[in-house]
Amino acid sequence: MNAINHPGSKKAVVYRMVMPGHVCPYGLKTVDLLKREGYETEDHHLKTRAETDAFKAKHDVRTTPQTFIGGKRIGGYDDLREHFGKSIQKDGETSYQPVIAIFAVAALLAFAFSWYAEGALFTILALEWFVSLSMSFLAVQKLQDVHSFSTMFLNYDLLARRWVPYGFVYPFGEALAGILMTAKALPIVSVPVALFIGTIGAVSVFKAVYIDKRELKCACVGGSSNVPLGFVSLTENLFMIGMGLWMGAKAFGWITI
Repeated sequence: MNAINHPGSKKAVVYRMVMPGHVCPYGLKTVDLLKREGYETEDHHLKTRAETDAFKAKHDVRTTPQTFIGGKRIGGYDDLREHFGKSIQKDGETSYQPVIAIFAVAALLAFAFSWYAEGALFTILALEWFVSLSMSFLAVQKLQDVHSFSTMFLNYDLLARRWVPYGFVYPFGEALAGILMTAKALPIVSVPVALFIGTIGAVSVFKAVYIDKRELKCACVGGSSNVPLGFVSLTENLFMIGMGLWMGAKAFGWITI
């Protein structure tokens, strides 16, 4: 008996697009999720556009894949995840995942460099590389779409609001400072750049979030970011200020570590 008409069975029926030139990725993810949840899957392929359109019309749905469990239509892939109590990223929902990924990879690379250069994981060099690599990675996120970044940046940066081109200059300055600090080269360039953009950025974020109480998206990981403006962006700028002061002190011989 077809599982659509057999309530209570530990069985799911999936209708998904499998055409010669296109296999729906969400259909593949749906089948995989069902298998991981212990369901026997009756997998129906919609092999033509006409078959797909006819299925949509019959069940009054706008998209495929569609999953049926126990005689009830669950819906698409996101609906299925929700059915199993799994998290769903909604459009426009804030998330710290991009920042966590950047900082985690930067930390692991810093430890790797430290292990290679010093024979130990937890060193001063590892901390320096963590900050400089984080700056570089964050700059890459912005440089993927400078126009989009600069537009979001104008929402809160005090200098960019007075001189719009600064929104285009900022990610290049951050990348330059991060790369030079990673190489321990030209502190005469990297230190002033990091201190300048870090200080302006920190003041701008603090004013927008903690004084004006504005709820904005952070441009720290690019113009399409859903990261809320606040602690993360302030931390990014404080990192730059701290790194600039630290590298400047080392360049002047005030610190000999």
